[in-house]
Parts: sequence; C-alpha cells; structure tokens
Amino acid sequence: MPKKRKTKRQPKPYWERAFRGHAYWLGKAKLGRVTLEAGRYRWEASGRRGQAETLQQARTAVESAVALSDKQLPLFD
Repeated sequence: MPKKRKTKRQPKPYWERAFRGHAYWLGKAKLGRVTLEAGRYRWEASGRRGQAETLQQARTAVESAVALSDKQLPLFD
C-alpha cells in the first residue's frame, strides 16, 4: 500500500485580543483590527473602515472585508 502524502495546510487567520481592542492576524501580518470608541466598535481592514454596534458584527465585517480583498483583483495596478 502506498504512503499517503501529507499536504501542507494553509495557515488560518485568527483573532487576538490587543491592548485597546482586537486584531485579526495571519502569521505575522495584521489583516485588520477592531477598537471601541465612544460606545461603538470601529473596524479597519483592507483599506476599508466602518462602525458596528456589537463586537461580533465588527469582527464579521473585518473577516468579510479580508475575504473580499483576497478574491477581488485590483483595478489600477
């Protein structure tokens, strides 16, 4: 019986609590962040910014912005 090849797994992005918010990391590259300012969660990722009412909504917005930036090609590069 032949041996099965082990495929290299792609590292998955993960959330980490930071000093004044949360950060979304892939290895050593920061993909996005969420901070709490004036009772609202502000998020930044892939050149986009926004606000959300809850931390879960802000995290979802960061994850979707990162996923969209991976799939969409830049127009003017």
